Amino acid sequence: MPAPTRSTAPAAVFLRVALAAGFLSAVADRFGLWGPAGTPGVAWGSFDPFLAYTGRLLWYLPAGLVAVAGWAATVLEVVLAVGLLVGVRLRAVAFASGLLLATFAVAMTVALGPEPPLSYSVWAAAAGAFLLASIHPAAARVDAVAPNPAPRQAPAA
Repeated sequence: MPAPTRSTAPAAVFLRVALAAGFLSAVADRFGLWGPAGTPGVAWGSFDPFLAYTGRLLWYLPAGLVAVAGWAATVLEVVLAVGLLVGVRLRAVAFASGLLLATFAVAMTVALGPEPPLSYSVWAAAAGAFLLASIHPAAARVDAVAPNPAPRQAPAA
């Protein structure tokens, strides 16, 4: 595999942080950390409206499984966000993030039509996660962003 270009490392780290922030922001919204429902920029404001939305997306599930699916998505988003930030098993975490986001995008498309997942950039986030999974792990390390130290000079004779 060819060596990554200098711009790959900062872009990969930025992608890791952006994906993690997206996951954590959605979870924060579910628990009202961005404010109550009706606050500008708040989608749910608490867990009950999130579960109602989950039921809308997963209309084919029995009502008892909607809460299980909502909690599973929430736990996965937190675990994947932490994995993206910490960088352990990054390829696997990025691939799992892509699968989760693609699953969200498909569910949104089927239940709501093509506009919502496009407007919320769910497909783009899934593509970014899959791209991150394809990058050589060394290129996505935080310490790879630091500039190379100056070469050491030989002592003068």
